[in-house]
Amino acid sequence: MYPAWLGSLKKKDGSTPIGPGVALFGGGYIGSVINTIQYVTIASTGNTTDFGDLTAARRNSAGAASSTRGLFAGGDTPTDIIDYVSLSSTGNATDFGDLLANNGLLAGCSSSTRGLFGGGYDTSNFNVIQYVTIASTGNATDFGDLTSARRTLAGLSSSTRGVFGGGYVSSAVNTIDYVTIASTGNATDFGDLLSGTYSIDGCSNSTRGLFAGGQTSGTAWIDVIQYITIASTGNATDFGDLTIAKKACGAASSSTRGLFAGGTISTGRTKTIDYVTIASTGNASDFGDLDAETSGLVGVSDSHGGL
Repeated sequence: MYPAWLGSLKKKDGSTPIGPGVALFGGGYIGSVINTIQYVTIASTGNTTDFGDLTAARRNSAGAASSTRGLFAGGDTPTDIIDYVSLSSTGNATDFGDLLANNGLLAGCSSSTRGLFGGGYDTSNFNVIQYVTIASTGNATDFGDLTSARRTLAGLSSSTRGVFGGGYVSSAVNTIDYVTIASTGNATDFGDLLSGTYSIDGCSNSTRGLFAGGQTSGTAWIDVIQYITIASTGNATDFGDLTIAKKACGAASSSTRGLFAGGTISTGRTKTIDYVTIASTGNASDFGDLDAETSGLVGVSDSHGGL
């Protein structure tokens, strides 16, 4: 563990060093679209701390990360912007490059070297998967296609596989797809979610992927957490429940914990952050709060299952 006094130190550029095992939550909607990035230490509990700002305010972006860099890609209005930050110290985001096209409501996942962004929406639903090399900068490159075009889906990964679950076309989709991150090519069917669900969020450790919350066609949003074993194929299994039914939250994880921050609830938006122990099953517990009631934010971490 880093000593407690480390957080009080300032670097020459004004940034503050932060220890490993952090989750960042960027952008979102609080009544207006915001550019805020905030962070927590995943192994503890508590409220978020300010990290810095995105290059532009946006919501419904996609996230990807290595152990050193976090990427925030696309988002409403929509935009093609990809930003990056250093995960070891606070500070504002820097331009990384561009997506293949303006794109919001997309999903991201990553290994230690590559970030993948799948699906989304501009004037039509996208089936495109695109990728970047996280350690460099530059524009995204075509990777292949999802098994079906959709938006408001969720992404998660192991070190070898990227998984995309759920989404919306003309109704909620229960499809789970997967790809091999180190290669290129079209996605393959993995299995199904418990039901068609969109505005869903995902995170993982190296073996297990979690999908949480969202909305099913014709009903209100749900509190369900479901899981898959990433190295296999098959349908999702019930894991437990969030502390409240919500959709469009920000998800991030370490090797032990999954976090689900903010989101839209029946009365508006929430600032609550939930957490679970990924290797077990059971209902989520309260972790702390975002700095405001926020939906449509995106999470990244330096210790997720793809690393």
